[in-house]
Amino acid sequence: MNLNRGDSFKQVMLPTNEKSSCIKPKTPVTPPVTVLENWQAEKSTVCERNSYMFLNELMSDIHFLVGPKNSAQLMPSHKYVLATGSSVFYAMFYGDLAENRSEIEIPDVEPQAFINLLRYLYCDEIDLVADTVLSTLYAAKKYIVPHLARACVSFLETSLSARNACVFLSQSRLFEEPELTKRCWEVIDAQAEEALTSEEFCDIDCTTLESVLARETLNAKESVVFEAASRWSEAECVRQDIKINPDNKRKVLGGSLHLVRIPAMPIEEFANTVAQSGLLTLKETTDVFLHFTALQKPQLEFCSKPRIGLKPQRVHRFQSSAYRSNQWRYRGRTDSIQFSVDKRIFIAGYGLYGSSSGSYDYKIKIELKRAGKVLGQRQTQFYTDGSSNTFPVLFDHPIQIEPDAYYTASVILDGTELSYFGQEGLPEVSCGDVIFQFQCSTESTNGTGVQGGQIPEMIFYA
Repeated sequence: MNLNRGDSFKQVMLPTNEKSSCIKPKTPVTPPVTVLENWQAEKSTVCERNSYMFLNELMSDIHFLVGPKNSAQLMPSHKYVLATGSSVFYAMFYGDLAENRSEIEIPDVEPQAFINLLRYLYCDEIDLVADTVLSTLYAAKKYIVPHLARACVSFLETSLSARNACVFLSQSRLFEEPELTKRCWEVIDAQAEEALTSEEFCDIDCTTLESVLARETLNAKESVVFEAASRWSEAECVRQDIKINPDNKRKVLGGSLHLVRIPAMPIEEFANTVAQSGLLTLKETTDVFLHFTALQKPQLEFCSKPRIGLKPQRVHRFQSSAYRSNQWRYRGRTDSIQFSVDKRIFIAGYGLYGSSSGSYDYKIKIELKRAGKVLGQRQTQFYTDGSSNTFPVLFDHPIQIEPDAYYTASVILDGTELSYFGQEGLPEVSCGDVIFQFQCSTESTNGTGVQGGQIPEMIFYA
């Protein structure tokens, strides 16, 4: 893939506490040369001697003016070092079409990203922070430095969340990174409503918008998809410097609007959102209402088939269940279990046992934590019919679970009825291609552990 000066990308802020050490504009990167006496003898390895030349004017035979013209940074360098690490630099300095210039302008690369590139070529060091990782990936791709590019992609994958997944998707397509693209889709599908309602969703390009709106496996209400498209259209009006009104919003959306499956909404949601938005013509609005109510339905430009979404999986950790007189009650105590997985998944909720004495309504609080930090919780009620079946209780949004780390699943049920409980618990259970490992939690105060108790199921997307 060739990235030219005309190519551009949107810089994304990732969650981090680190700050990058950006250099003040319009000043050289390095101070005047101060040469250590006999520095060659003090540096025992080739890497140490090369590192000494990093951003050093000493023996430099090329300078780069990096960044936009009004804030470009002047950086000294050495052709030989750059050419041994990048085929692009080799062609630039020693190829058949090499130009004999002492200063090269690079307006499309951020100064800090270029410094990161030079640091890798000189020092064999990779120093990535959230603020500049995307621009560093751009530089690594532009100058064909694949190991640095892979490190950037790995950094992005560990920083990927529902909030930034759509923008990362846009960048992964630009940079032709299929693994990152795949990871982005995993997050977008499983945590679709969080991704679509994030502020960053409005920053994606039109092509990425269309691919998201067309996605069959989005786990989202169609009204949420519509609201996301509407918000994006407002941001696009601002980018195009045109007035935000229904006509212009419809104009910038173009054919993308027909990717929203408006007839698949409940009629109440359509009436309270889409029908009052002004984005549909009067005929389209009438036709959708007729689609909901008339025996002879009109032909629509919108797909009326609901999205498939993702199919949830359930891992069951007990081999049997039981109930005994006066054995297991819920009085507001905590049932907890720790677990880990070998692949990244998304926990949607838990399957729980209910009353063994007939139908009963429980008040419940479910919670998921990692290293004491609450990742998700929900307080609700659920009905049990007196059977030994498990009953699903879900979080508001699926929660991303990283491999090879322990998480604590907890439930607090308020009710005095006797309950079913699990027996013959397994410390390791496979479900599909995901392996779960369970261990006892110190937070459990109602008897739940690996061998028996509550939280018999984890409901998840893989």
